[in-house]
Amino acid sequence: MRSIAHAHSVDSIEAAVRAGCSGITHGTDATDEILQLMAARGVFFEPQFLVTHNYLENREKFLGLGNYTEEGFAFMERNLPIKTAMFRKAAQVKGLKLVWGTDAVAAAHGRNADEFIYRVRDGGQDAMSALVSAHVTAAESLGLAARLGALKSGLEADIIALDGDPLTDITAVQRVVFVMKGGKLYKNTVRSR
Repeated sequence: MRSIAHAHSVDSIEAAVRAGCSGITHGTDATDEILQLMAARGVFFEPQFLVTHNYLENREKFLGLGNYTEEGFAFMERNLPIKTAMFRKAAQVKGLKLVWGTDAVAAAHGRNADEFIYRVRDGGQDAMSALVSAHVTAAESLGLAARLGALKSGLEADIIALDGDPLTDITAVQRVVFVMKGGKLYKNTVRSR
């Protein structure tokens, strides 16, 4: 059975991994030892950049709602460099299954592709690894690798075409030219970016 823990602190991450969780979301304070433990146990790790960036970039929309306070935003600002440094370490851990994800998207609907940009530009992940994490590794983490996640005969293949090469310019992921889903072509003639 799959189980994914939202864990930030060293103790909570380690406890979840040792308890047999199949995935860790966030993992902000993950140490080198914890990252190695996750790799050794085959735990999927979904660190997420977009969620924090989105809150900070849209502070005025969130400030005052629920527990979104000045103190909370100050914490996020202090925390972002820590999260970035952790991701840079994680991207170098051999065998660590970095999976692409956006948490609950944090009201960032339509901006999901920005996660790629943050991972490559800020987190130092190479573009191909970032793209693989969103397809192959994500399908594997969901137990769906036999059905989807790759362009391969017999698999479901929903594809997109981009204006540009994301391997040389990761911002190309923001410029979707068309989507093909279930063999049907969808094309948006209005550019948003």
